[in-house]
This record gives sequence, structure tokens and C-alpha cells, in this order.
Amino acid sequence: MAKLVLHADRLFPADKTTRDIARALYAHVKDLPIISSHGHTDPSWFANNELFPNPSELLLTPDHYIFRMLYSQGIPLEKLGMQPDGDPVCKVETNPREAWRRLAENYHLFAGTPSRMWLDWVFSEVFALDVSLEADSSDLYFDTMAEKLQTDAFRPRALFERFNIERIATTEDPLDPLVHHKKLQDDGWGDKVVTTFRPDNVLDPEYIGFADNLETLGKITNCDTGSYQGYLNALRHRRAFFKTMGATATDHGHVSAFTFVLTVHEAEALYGRVSAGTSTGEDAELFRGHMLMEMAKMSIDDGLVMQIHPGVHRSHNPDVRARFGLDKGADIPMQTNYVDALQPLLNTYGNHPDFSLIVFTLDETSYSRELAPLAGHYPAMKLGPPWWFNDSPEGMRRFREQTTETAGFYNTVGFNDDTRAFLSIPARHDVARRMDCGFLAKLVAEHRMNETEAFTIAHDLSYTLAKKAYKF
Repeated sequence: MAKLVLHADRLFPADKTTRDIARALYAHVKDLPIISSHGHTDPSWFANNELFPNPSELLLTPDHYIFRMLYSQGIPLEKLGMQPDGDPVCKVETNPREAWRRLAENYHLFAGTPSRMWLDWVFSEVFALDVSLEADSSDLYFDTMAEKLQTDAFRPRALFERFNIERIATTEDPLDPLVHHKKLQDDGWGDKVVTTFRPDNVLDPEYIGFADNLETLGKITNCDTGSYQGYLNALRHRRAFFKTMGATATDHGHVSAFTFVLTVHEAEALYGRVSAGTSTGEDAELFRGHMLMEMAKMSIDDGLVMQIHPGVHRSHNPDVRARFGLDKGADIPMQTNYVDALQPLLNTYGNHPDFSLIVFTLDETSYSRELAPLAGHYPAMKLGPPWWFNDSPEGMRRFREQTTETAGFYNTVGFNDDTRAFLSIPARHDVARRMDCGFLAKLVAEHRMNETEAFTIAHDLSYTLAKKAYKF
């Protein structure tokens, strides 16, 4: 079996002069606390602090980065332990060891991918494995990890502390009662694990169950969501509740960044159509665009930072969605317009001192053409880090190369991991710190920045900017 070795200089520049500078910068930031300002880890892990079940259910089954690659090579999702919705007789791999073996036998598929880098870090640094994952080491891996997962040192809170996480933000929808966050507060963990308000399921008329969600929203807030003003009051009510559970931000995953200003009468008429289920696709987009304006206005009132994550064709594979549901690796990036789409919002609120907007993209072509110039002008707007498909060493390099000259470093918000894979969080932050240190080292080596300034910026990119942007 091949040895598993994490090279100390991984991701650093190849030439010695620049690499030496990168090493020094990295030594300065590598042990800084982690600010995980936006992500999708399950708050019940930290609230209940129960043992994780087994390696497959922790590392394989929930991680769409992993199973989408295996599926692309013809391995059915059922063979990875996933049960198709409404198909109880389907032959599903119920043996976690066998599901893990399928990953081990096909681990070569991940060569050159960020998933491989993250997983190897987890195997080496978290579980102290020193051989590579392959078919012959599958049982060794499974047994070693399974045994450790049954110890108190591998409970979620212990790992949280071991990973040096200062604060982590989860993401919940407005209908969530946030019982896990209440328990976290009762246990004195309310400042460590906070929630984020994600209202897509009550803002998007094309969201499955939208009408039922509006009804539920009305019941839990005691507001009349049959009327537009009652609907807005219900959203304000839930935002306030989320703030009591530690929320400092909202998040919006609309298909586009489209924003639009409607008059009150126009908005009331449109809401009448979307709430009655008689709206068209054009109505739905118009409503989403208008509600981003309303969310921005509410952010000024309550101080929640607003995040926009547009540009994804979700569930591109209808068969997989029909059989397995959402978030099964079939989401595809789309070209996204920001200059025209965000103009109504930025013209209305982009100069307001109490408004904070963080914009993400999966369309890298927009970095230098649209997003960097916008963030380099509007006081309210900042650039989110490379996200999802772009959360990779080369994606991070392209982000810095295409945005820094126009927006600088301080119109960005540091790094966030945006992940469901808890054990990979330190690995992802480590990659970001290494790549930023390499980028800064190049500027120093080319005498475009002095070393003292580079040390300050490295610290800010790794820690300070995220705390400031997310009001932590």
C-alpha cells in the first residue's frame, strides 16, 4: 500500500524565493482560529453531541462532492447507501462497509480534485492514517475510523474545539423552530454555533410546497400571510426570532441576481397571484427580484448582513431529483448577469451606511468584468470568496488574480467553507490560507508589496475580514 503523506509545502509556489516567503506568511496564520461564517453543517450534531455513526454515513453519503463523481462513473447512488424516495423495494446498499469499499476502489477518480486534498487531510490529520485509500486499505480505513468515532474525542463538540473553530454559522429556513440552537444557547454554546436566515422556501413561488409554506409561516408568526403586508410582517417576525438565536446574516439562493422595484400596489397584486398559485414563470422571477429589495430594506432595519448566492441550475438531472430529492450532485453553474441585475438594489441601498451585501458567483467570467468593479465602488457591497465549484486551489488563484487589482483585498470577506462536511472544514480553510499566502508571496517577490504589509493582509484574509463582514 502506498504511503499517505501531506507535503509541508503543498500549494506553495515552485520557485524557492517565493516559496520561502509563502512559508513564512503561512506560519504566521496557520494556527489562527477558524471563522466558519457560512455553511450547512447540522446544528443537531453540536446540540446533541452524539457519536457519529460510521465512516460512510459521516464522510460519504452526505457529501455531494464525493458521490457526484462516483455517480458520473456509473456507480448507482443506491450502491452508496441512498434510498430512493417512495421506492422501498429498491436494492440499497445497507452495509456501510461495502459502501465505503466502493469509494476506496474508485478513489483514483479524485486525483487532482479539491475533494481528494480535503479527504487526504481528514484521513491523515484527523484519523492519523498513514497509507493511501485504495481497495486493499478499505477495511483498514473503515475499522480505524469506526473505532475512533466511538470515542469521546470524536464527538462533535470535541472535534469543534480540536479544529480551533471560534464560531460556525449553520443555515436554516424560516419555518425551522431552531430547537437545536435553543439547546446550544442553554448549554452555553450559543456564541459558538449560530444560525443564518435562508428564506428561499417562502420567497420563491417555484419552490416545491410554496403555498403550504406560506400557510405555515402565517401560523407560526400569527400573521395573516393571505395579505402582502401580513406576509412582510411574518418575515420580519422570523428574522427577529433568528436574531435571538444568534443570526447575523441572511442568505438567498435565487436562480439569478435579478432585482426589481415594484410599487406597493404592484407588489400586492403580484403577491395575490403567487400566493394563489396562479402566477407565471415571469411572475415568479419578478417576485423573487422584488423580494430581494424587501430583504435589503429589512437588513437595514435589523442589521442582518445580506448574502446572495445566485447562478445555479439546481437538480439538472430530473431523474435523480425524482428518485432521490434535492442536493444529490446534479446542480450546475450558470452564466449570471450582475451589473444590470443588481442595479435596482445597489442604486436604492448600495450607498446606505447600514446596509451590508455579500455577493457570490459561480460564473468566474464575471469576476473582473462585473463583480470587482461593483464591489470596488459601492460601499455596501463586498465579494464572497470562491464558492462551490470554484472552491479549489485554482479557483482561489483565479479569484485573487481577477479581483484584487480592481477591488483590492479589503472589499472581500475572507474565506468561508460553505460545507455540510464537518471534518473537512479545517482542510478547506488550510487550502485557502496556503493559496492566499502564495499569492501574497508573489507580490512580495516581485516588489509590489513589502513583507510587513503582506503579513498584515494574510492575517486579515484568514481571520479578521470574516469576523468584520459577518459581525462576529
